[in-house]
Amino acid sequence: MKFVTYKNSSGQYIGVVDTGGTNVLPLREVHEKMGGETALPADMLEAISMGEIFYQEAEKTVAWVSKNNLDSDLYIQLESVELLAPIPRPAKNIFCVGKNYAEHAIEMGSKDDIPEHVMVFTKAPTSVISHNQDIHEHGGLTEQLDYEGELAVVIGKKGKGIKREEALDYVFGYTIINDVTARDLQAKHKQFFIGKSLDTTCPMGPWIVHKSAIANPNNLDIKTTVNGEVRQDSNTENFIFPVEEVIAVLSQGMTLEPGDIIATGTPAGVGKGYNPQRFLKAGDTIEITVESIGTLRNKVTSE
Repeated sequence: MKFVTYKNSSGQYIGVVDTGGTNVLPLREVHEKMGGETALPADMLEAISMGEIFYQEAEKTVAWVSKNNLDSDLYIQLESVELLAPIPRPAKNIFCVGKNYAEHAIEMGSKDDIPEHVMVFTKAPTSVISHNQDIHEHGGLTEQLDYEGELAVVIGKKGKGIKREEALDYVFGYTIINDVTARDLQAKHKQFFIGKSLDTTCPMGPWIVHKSAIANPNNLDIKTTVNGEVRQDSNTENFIFPVEEVIAVLSQGMTLEPGDIIATGTPAGVGKGYNPQRFLKAGDTIEITVESIGTLRNKVTSE
């Protein structure tokens, strides 16, 4: 099941996208028509915080529509609404795993840069934008804007000291993130936060796919193209630290909460890794496709 956040002239809502990816079911409105016993929110963070009850009620709603042949009456065209990031304003910084593919660690330095322990940095919530929203070039501030296609994990329930073998029980679903990075700012400030947190540098979406649709997040094809040219092509089976280990490590001494987002790292093929280097410029279109999820598309503009 694919969950989206969208808005139209009457407000902001969450919905379920059909299997064709072209129509959306207004979840709370239709749930009320069905006579659902548990009220559903219009906010994705609130919905995820409801736990399994939310997913169960969403399932019942979709099934009710199908059983009563109301699809054409109640689904609306996705292109008729404005798609937002699934979680438009995360409650916290986005957790990001650095150098989680050996080949990427090597292209950024050498074999000595392959980490022995999970490497984590964060991106500011204000950096988040949606599928098809423009990435600002930030001309005058950076000359080394780079792309990083990544699988992202959305936490579904509160946990601390989570065991690796139980980690996926704490997941709500999965989405796609482009961890856009100003490489020169990264180098200038000797840390990641500023270079990773410029406005519009965290495209996310187009939706969250519930975990029930993805049996193994550590075996998904991932591909990034720039203007149709393949730049990154890998599979999450190449993670140094699989999703379960990342969740377990993050939760040691730190509480993870519903709606927390973890970007799991990018494969080799980033612009900085080429010789000569190939950074983004205005007019470029980046598409990141992750198996079982879909494609996140954004264009770079000069603002």
